[in-house]
Amino acid sequence: MTTENSGGLEKIHAVFNHPGLRKFWCRIRYPFAAGLLVVLAWLFWRTAVAPFWFWTGFGVSMLGEFIQLWCFAALKKEKVLACRGPYVLVRNPMYLGRYFIVLGVFLLFGEPGLWAVLPYTVFYWFYMYNRVRREEAKLIGIFGADYEAYCRNVNRFLPSPRGGNLGNVLYWKWDLLAGNHGWLNLAALLGVYAVLYVAAFVAK
Repeated sequence: MTTENSGGLEKIHAVFNHPGLRKFWCRIRYPFAAGLLVVLAWLFWRTAVAPFWFWTGFGVSMLGEFIQLWCFAALKKEKVLACRGPYVLVRNPMYLGRYFIVLGVFLLFGEPGLWAVLPYTVFYWFYMYNRVRREEAKLIGIFGADYEAYCRNVNRFLPSPRGGNLGNVLYWKWDLLAGNHGWLNLAALLGVYAVLYVAAFVAK
């Protein structure tokens, strides 16, 4: 029984690590996102959207976006080991931020969207787990023992206050935020919600 379950999970992990599928997704992700936005705007224009759920979804997405901006403001990618800001609390905060951004979109649909939360969470866990394993192997190759020591002190997914002081947690550098295109990321999300708001409440 245990072997079968383990084998089944390994097959799922293999799908998320398939080089061809990952390469294909990298090619289509932006056209896919644009097409999805068009579909969502059309759905919001055609159906009634409750303001309560719209603003709830927006708030959840903005929580995720704040986490991402905080990451951008503390990250000097592949040059300095990220161990300040949100990286004091958890090793992979950016993926948690992305989870909440997409979760907010599901909540826009109200109760029907709630039914999708569990499948989405399971799918995202497999994506995040496998993506993080690949990245951690790369970071060990770059930072070596320093990254291994960091991993021993900070959890992979579940936030924990150990591993740093309050000053490190509150770390925020505006030049890093700009250099990591944080403002562009924020503008893109606000643009998406502006389109959906117009489709849901203005264009009807």
